[in-house]
Amino acid sequence: NVLFLPRWYPNRYDPMPGIFIRRHAISVSAKYNVSVLYVHLTPSAKRQKFEISHCNDSEINELTIYCKACSSKLGILASIINFFRLFRAYYAGFRLISRDTGKPDIVHVNVLTRHGVIALIYKWLTGVPYVITEHWTRYLPGMDTYNGWFRKLLSRMVVRNASAVMPVTENLKNAMISHGLRNDNYRVIPNVVNTSLFVPDHSAGRRPQASILHVSCFDDRQKNISGMLRVLKRLSEMRSDWHCTMVGEGIDFVKIVAYAQSLGLAGTVVDFTGLKENKELAKLMQQADFQVMFSRYENFPVVIPESFACGVPFISTDVGGIAEYIHEEQGLLVKSEDENALLAAIEDMIDHRDRYDSRSIRQYAVNHFSNEVIGSQIAAVYGEVLARRKRNKS
Repeated sequence: NVLFLPRWYPNRYDPMPGIFIRRHAISVSAKYNVSVLYVHLTPSAKRQKFEISHCNDSEINELTIYCKACSSKLGILASIINFFRLFRAYYAGFRLISRDTGKPDIVHVNVLTRHGVIALIYKWLTGVPYVITEHWTRYLPGMDTYNGWFRKLLSRMVVRNASAVMPVTENLKNAMISHGLRNDNYRVIPNVVNTSLFVPDHSAGRRPQASILHVSCFDDRQKNISGMLRVLKRLSEMRSDWHCTMVGEGIDFVKIVAYAQSLGLAGTVVDFTGLKENKELAKLMQQADFQVMFSRYENFPVVIPESFACGVPFISTDVGGIAEYIHEEQGLLVKSEDENALLAAIEDMIDHRDRYDSRSIRQYAVNHFSNEVIGSQIAAVYGEVLARRKRNKS
């Protein structure tokens, strides 16, 4: 029995956070019994008791607990109260999971720090080992969100006592180690993609207009969509043999649409679809000639392997661990903030999109990011951890 403890997870308020964590859980469910325990702190939850949502009709057993969040107006006191409410919710969740599916044999933490603390305490109390998968960009150079001596102290303790640490890129692994997060068993395991859902459409021939796709959470500080729009404005003044579709929603969606309108792009050469998921998203990717992302920082966003699974090449900034997975056969890399380089890359892709072999790109995704491949890699780590525990007991 494996128990996932995610910091982010799809929930009733937003179906997108942590979707990549859910896919990791599904990928390993073919080999292990997987449960997910997610606690969501929200002001909308009832004050008197937890709201519990239980779903076991998919490949995994999912238990979500909605817990009343304390007002941030209380400052540090709110953080303390919220932690204890979170701890109580997890205690209740552990009891429910153990009753329904049995005591976990291994705990899989997804994203530090507080969930790692919970797993560490559980290990001290029960002897059950835990592993960590990390996705967060906060450890990367130039980021200022991994701070505070107490957080760093707890993070080092949690990582040191983990049976394995599995960042999604080598770049993230090195960044974590540079912060003193040391462990003798680091394993790089990337994000997973559903290669049965994201498939190529080989029926469509070359279109006279290049179809460009951008998919993101519309956080302009990270994704630099405004910079991409400026490039598309310049492109529109040079040529008309293209169209761009922007998919997603987020904190800067309204601002970005307004900016596109001010540039004369929205409704002419750029369209905004809002949030698209599953089959709708896969269809949009199938129809694209290539995807573009102009982010300032990333680890390895799942939209990249999804694009590859559809046989679609990708233009991205060379940030985080992206260069570990985009090679010349799969797309182009440009420097962050370099709008001239992005313009040149988009023009090159429009003019030479036939040089990319859709079937080869698809096979690359299957070989590196499919459920079978990633699930086997994670399961192998579990097997080693459980075998080591068994040896230590005997």
